[in-house]
Amino acid sequence: MTSSYLAISNIKKSFNTPEGGTVHALDDVTLDIQSGEFFVMLGPSGCGKTTLLRSIAGLEYPDSGVITLDGQRIDDIPAYNRPVNTVFQSYALFPHMTVAQNIAFGLEMEKLDKAEITSRVGLALEQVKLAGYEKRKSSQLSGGQAQRVALARALAKKPKVLLLDEPLSALDLKLRRGMQIELKRLQQETGITFVFVTHDQEEAMSMGDRIAVFNSGKVVQLDTPREIYRRPVNSFVADFIGETNLLDGVAGTDGITLPGGGMLLRSQVAEDCAIPDSGAITVAIRPEDFEITDTHGAITGTVRDSIFTGDTVRIHVTVTPEVEVAVSLPSYGARIPDRGEKVSLSPSGNSARTVAS
Repeated sequence: MTSSYLAISNIKKSFNTPEGGTVHALDDVTLDIQSGEFFVMLGPSGCGKTTLLRSIAGLEYPDSGVITLDGQRIDDIPAYNRPVNTVFQSYALFPHMTVAQNIAFGLEMEKLDKAEITSRVGLALEQVKLAGYEKRKSSQLSGGQAQRVALARALAKKPKVLLLDEPLSALDLKLRRGMQIELKRLQQETGITFVFVTHDQEEAMSMGDRIAVFNSGKVVQLDTPREIYRRPVNSFVADFIGETNLLDGVAGTDGITLPGGGMLLRSQVAEDCAIPDSGAITVAIRPEDFEITDTHGAITGTVRDSIFTGDTVRIHVTVTPEVEVAVSLPSYGARIPDRGEKVSLSPSGNSARTVAS
């Protein structure tokens, strides 16, 4: 892969609110997206990820900054002249057209010859595993099939970059997971750069080669899914990506005193984390990283409830009236404490992390 295939440099975009205020949707965002990469932009509603996607597509124009694709500046040219295509949350298929006509529509607008159009439509349908559906009307398709047609229509134009704006959010959970696998397969087979926007962190983790986590118009962390999950840069990322227990502690010579008076030893904290000699500090521990110990642990509390979820049992432990932690234990082979039982918990190995607030 070649770096800086899609280069986003110092992009700013603000909107005026009806109340007379200003929202900074994008606040000096810079990203380098590689050729052939499945790149995910992740964050809560209103964080700026969709505004950036629309800026790449040409549906929004940045107030300042530059966007280049394969060495060509594109932020100052109309959307219809950009070598990108977009798949939206709403599939926007023409209901009166057949599947083949929907896919061919954009190609006809480019005035390609009929043989080329027929070839591209056939290839796109094979790519999304809908060969034989050419004559069906879009009104006769299931949600998953309609999504595949929308993808085929975008792929048929052979874009340099395919932009996907929450394309799976309208599907039910089982179908959405199936389409996640299909999208990843399609990206790998075509070699096209995919830029995918979602607010679903599980979706982002399962699909992205790299993830840019957005918050309040800024990119707060950019890395692989594994690194973001295991090494979040601050409490926002730790809490937004997956689930974590954020505990306010006090650093000392021996370690970190946690709520309830337990001690987290320095050896139980990841080696790349800095621990001051004294002062307030926030600790992040994933639910699956807790172990129930026979000795006095870093956290001691009372089991409020336990929930069986199939492969795991989720336990909520009350530490103080204000603090509760979540623990995830395997449902097979581990002793599950009873409701009302007092337990001691410690992170396995050095899995605890200190994070900036």
